[in-house]
Amino acid sequence: QLARIQTDSVVEMLRELYPDLRFEIVAMSTTGDKILDTALSKIGEKSLFTKELENALERNEVDLVVHSLKDLPTTLPPGFTIGAVCKRENPLDAVVFHPKNCGKTLSLLPEKSVIGTSSLRRAAQLKKKFPQLEFRDIRGNLNTRLKKLDEKEDFSAIILAAAGLKRMGWENRIGQLLSPEDCLYAVGQGALAVEVRAKDQEILNMVSALHDADTVLRCIAERAFMKRLEGGCSVPVAVNTMLKDGQLYLTGAVYSLDGSDSLKETMQISVNYPQQTEDGPNDDAQHVGITAKNVPGQAQEAAENLGVELASLLLSKGAKHILSVARQLNDA
Repeated sequence: QLARIQTDSVVEMLRELYPDLRFEIVAMSTTGDKILDTALSKIGEKSLFTKELENALERNEVDLVVHSLKDLPTTLPPGFTIGAVCKRENPLDAVVFHPKNCGKTLSLLPEKSVIGTSSLRRAAQLKKKFPQLEFRDIRGNLNTRLKKLDEKEDFSAIILAAAGLKRMGWENRIGQLLSPEDCLYAVGQGALAVEVRAKDQEILNMVSALHDADTVLRCIAERAFMKRLEGGCSVPVAVNTMLKDGQLYLTGAVYSLDGSDSLKETMQISVNYPQQTEDGPNDDAQHVGITAKNVPGQAQEAAENLGVELASLLLSKGAKHILSVARQLNDA
């Protein structure tokens, strides 16, 4: 249902821009939708929610695919690109409480209360902050997870992305928004991506009108950080970004599975560049899988460099060890 709402919202924007075009929506399910009894981080497939959709794109059965950007690997298969990154919804994580805990916050829950999350990143950060709570895996789409929370006594609360709840119209279920001090968010969280065939200029030009420049630069920095760290959903990597007065700020962190070991740093860079009008060879340059024709190329380069440099700093301080231990423990 959420995937459908996200797709509809993108099609709606395109219809407003191109009233003469007819858009047909094709629904599909993916590996990630079908395997619901295993933790996401244990399935070990990088393109869990994207592969089937990309196959349809490759076979020309569809022309564009709408994803949550955080589901897209930092390296896309050859021949594909992210042709649009739409304006980001609130990227923070949210706590939804069991009806009996209505009005509480995580710190007010009784000791040994069980919190549901399928994300190693959320669990690692919150275990450290709330050692009195227990964290357990919960899978399924948003509807399923909320149902499990409400109808059983297994969980005192679950952690979800605020963006998904908002898009579903369930904002009133948010009992607590987790600030970046509590919990840094996932790379690309809250942003929608439109994936297209890289050579399909017509479609690429059409969807590029949906790019939100701020979101593009923030997400390029986040994705570059993740890519340099070789992170994925099987290790806890988290970020927070902000664009203010032409400066892009990136906070990035890596965690051990239990949150006891972590590294966190912040860096900034100027992204204040004018849009170049002349068509040059760099017109269609990809930055961590994103092609953004209407965002200044130098600004995109700066954003990518920021992500790479911050990751390199963490690696120089021992991030590789933290992540490889996390990966081994998770695999075990």
